[in-house]
Amino acid sequence: MLNCDRKLLNHVRNLQNNVDICKMVTYYRTINTEDRRQIILQRLQEEGEVAFGELAQGLGTSEMTIRRDLELLEIEGIARRVRGGAIAVRSRSYEPPILQRSSHEAGAKKRIGQAAAALLEDGESTILDVGTTVLEMAKAISPSLSLTVITSSLLIATELAGKPLANVIVTGGVVRHGEMSLIGPQAEESFAGFNCDSIFLGVAGVSETKGLSEYNLDDARVKRAAMNAARRVVVLADASKIGQLAFANVALLSEIDLLITNASPDHRSVRAIKEQGVEVLHVEPSKEERD
Repeated sequence: MLNCDRKLLNHVRNLQNNVDICKMVTYYRTINTEDRRQIILQRLQEEGEVAFGELAQGLGTSEMTIRRDLELLEIEGIARRVRGGAIAVRSRSYEPPILQRSSHEAGAKKRIGQAAAALLEDGESTILDVGTTVLEMAKAISPSLSLTVITSSLLIATELAGKPLANVIVTGGVVRHGEMSLIGPQAEESFAGFNCDSIFLGVAGVSETKGLSEYNLDDARVKRAAMNAARRVVVLADASKIGQLAFANVALLSEIDLLITNASPDHRSVRAIKEQGVEVLHVEPSKEERD
């Protein structure tokens, strides 16, 4: 049996129609049960719904087998079967725990963070948003760089405390336990007194139709306030966030200057985002992702 590998999941992540699915099956002749269910789970997480017939054709198996797979996912509370397929149970407001998010696309987040840190200039005033990808950026900032950084993330503030030339300002607010971020009116109002050169923003989703979105409404409000305090808006988003829509809207695509991502330039949503005038910086995939 063929074990599930990163290349297979990357193929599935970028599926756009049944022709792509058939091409994938031609390449991967046999998929074992565990791998097949992982692919179905991936599709549910990224698209929110799946169809019996499409999955059966794409994975080279029967609709009855797909129904059994989805029945198991339903028992586990991950999916709910509907006519012709299944939908994800988790709503757009569901926020995965930070430890789970930090391990997901970890390599891509690190490279995106490094690319973002390389854009900073000596003497710059910048806002670093909350989130695992922006945290990777903070880790990548050179200790020899003189910066003024405003953040509502206690994790990022702690990371930057070890960089002697970084002047770190932490907003006030209420601590989101588990996330170690600051929210509420005080956090939002903190940004009103600043005019920064840039903001580096992490989000739950980047949709070609709805723009930026976030799981949590309070977080979305803080991000909105932070954006208003910056001249240039840079969004950091790994491939799993592209084309996705979370619960609370943050900003339109027209308000973004640059998107840094590891998503393929051929990704349907990436092409649509570029067509709306957003500059996109693609980080190179790792050797594992290319293979």
